[in-house]
Amino acid sequence: MEPGENLYMGGGILRRGDRVGLSCCSNGLLEADKGSLELLKERLALIGLEAVESPFLYRGVTAFSGTGTQRAHALMDFYRDETVKAVFDVSGGDMANEVLTDLDFEMISASDKIFFGYSDLTTVINAIYTKTGKKSGLYQLRNLTGPCWQEQFSQFRETLMEGGSMLNNFSFHFLRGTRMEGTVLGGNIRCLLKLAGTQYWPDFTGKLLFLECNGGEVPQIVAYLNQLSQLGVFCQISGILLGTFSRMENRGLHPTVEELLLRMIRPELPVAKTFQIGHGSDSRCLMIGDHIRIHQALQEQKPPA
Repeated sequence: MEPGENLYMGGGILRRGDRVGLSCCSNGLLEADKGSLELLKERLALIGLEAVESPFLYRGVTAFSGTGTQRAHALMDFYRDETVKAVFDVSGGDMANEVLTDLDFEMISASDKIFFGYSDLTTVINAIYTKTGKKSGLYQLRNLTGPCWQEQFSQFRETLMEGGSMLNNFSFHFLRGTRMEGTVLGGNIRCLLKLAGTQYWPDFTGKLLFLECNGGEVPQIVAYLNQLSQLGVFCQISGILLGTFSRMENRGLHPTVEELLLRMIRPELPVAKTFQIGHGSDSRCLMIGDHIRIHQALQEQKPPA
């Protein structure tokens, strides 16, 4: 693999004049978020993209922007609309798995659109892979209005519109082993575990597992890692890529996630760490469901994620 090679998008998926859907499958947005959403739409317009909002973006007096069925149908409307070329979920929180039973996975499978979201949208992203084998982007489009928006905007345009790879590239280092290769699944560890025991839980055999987390201190991370272990995931996978664990790392908590993980997995399982994928406003886009290759010789070359 050469540095800068785009293994994930296969060229730009968007062109000037395209429309993109903004969905909300998880907790409804606050009224206070309207200004940033308008700014997001303005910035997309600068590169010729028209953003189309779901009618169920904003919450009322409760956390719901609509019922699970309404939010799911709004997402499927974007898949039905041939003028919408990609879907970006701009929500997060706790309730995205409420939409799963009302999604039309046959329609999603037949579509060439890519779904993007992060955090709680881990549930939808991995369900899409389980039911269709299709890849999705672990990425929050609202990064285009965050503190690192200029860098993010440049990377977004270069990757999704010009066929580059900047938004997919990330630096990493190995904690154990020197290389790993396979289809990458996972996302937010807490949200991924909501799928356990359901028809949407992926087959992790031979896969690479990506994990990140926003909240959660040592007791919660111990619980999540042990549930993955008890599900047999650590015996099935061929490697682990750790993203950021924001609260753990920002507060300098110990034992670290890395220490907790390494003490419970088999010694031959390779583990790598990146600080460039997770909940940060500078986070890159990891294509869940795609085949990736990571090896030590490329640690300083920022291979595609």
